[in-house]
Amino acid sequence: MICGDELGPVIPRTFAPAPGWSPDGHRFKAPLEYCRGSQKTWVYGGPRIRDGQEVAFCAPSRNTAGWLRLLQEIARAHPRGRLYVVADNLSSHTSGPIRRWLRKHSRVHQVFIPVGACWLNLAEGWWRIFRKTALAGQSFADPAEIDRATRLATTQLNTRATPWIWRRPAPPTRTLRRRFIYCLRGNLH
Repeated sequence: MICGDELGPVIPRTFAPAPGWSPDGHRFKAPLEYCRGSQKTWVYGGPRIRDGQEVAFCAPSRNTAGWLRLLQEIARAHPRGRLYVVADNLSSHTSGPIRRWLRKHSRVHQVFIPVGACWLNLAEGWWRIFRKTALAGQSFADPAEIDRATRLATTQLNTRATPWIWRRPAPPTRTLRRRFIYCLRGNLH
């Protein structure tokens, strides 16, 4: 089972360096320079639940072609056995080219989550880890840099991948230093 999803749009943006302090203790004041690139990119990806291995890549838009490429990448990365791809029910996931491709590749099946239940798709949790690894604190000049960060982060995450488990972790066990037993005595009269 693989949970497929899209992240985005991820927009290249640059920030001016943080203002510093002068030798005599005054703060430098610089004009605000913020630039948001006109190009957007989408990150397509899907973790395999059994062992946590991911497939991820960037595409210029969120459409049928990007989803079809994700299905092809998933099928290529997992050449044997049945594949169940858990996804949300977008029109790009159910379009004609997708349905034709799925008919030709009968071992790949899409399973759609109910509307409003995105938490059932474990890719959402993986996106959180991916954003922290690839995108947090970064300044990208163009989509090529986002693609490079995506490939690097996916490689790093795959080296330390573990199986995905859909549950809350057990609370830590607490050892008691002392145990008191209280006895209540009734009135003996």
